[in-house]
Amino acid sequence: MLGDDDRVLLETGRLRLRRLTVEDVDHLVELDSDPEVMRFLTNGRPTPVETIRERLTRTLAQYDRHPDLGRWAALDRGTGQFLGWFALTPSDDGTEAELGYRLRRSAWGSGLATEGSRALVRHALGTVGVQRVWAETMAVNVASRRVMEKAGLRYVRTFHLTWDDPIPGTEHGEVEYELRREDWRPGGHERPAALRAR
Repeated sequence: MLGDDDRVLLETGRLRLRRLTVEDVDHLVELDSDPEVMRFLTNGRPTPVETIRERLTRTLAQYDRHPDLGRWAALDRGTGQFLGWFALTPSDDGTEAELGYRLRRSAWGSGLATEGSRALVRHALGTVGVQRVWAETMAVNVASRRVMEKAGLRYVRTFHLTWDDPIPGTEHGEVEYELRREDWRPGGHERPAALRAR
């Protein structure tokens, strides 16, 4: 069984990123119940509890296959409060990782999304050695796009998907950003956010 320290992936100046556990279900339900948090994902509709449980089961199993990649609970380093999550979702072979993040509204606007994303990009490319970190969002999600850029990812393309139940802004498409290992310069794009990485 893992102790608390063994579940911590890394820490930044203000964040502690640790493995999710089954005890995080209520936190995840609360996070996905905020219409503003879910605005660009489901047009504000909450994620059903059963869906969250199923995703969490898959996330926990993924830690065995790719121990340094996956989804991580984001905690306030000072108070221990659950703020949301960050993710480096691995490709099947583990050579690429999709950057993701979802934070409570109370954590918005303070640079925490950028701080956690920069640390994870550095971790993925420098420690794990993935070949590519990528992310995507709706083209109209300006705040998320700004985080991707500040984390060192570069715009790749805009593309259009067909949705059964499109949400406002879908007509502008989705955008993809990436940073490839050969283009990454340690310390080049980002401020030193990671204080400790396991």
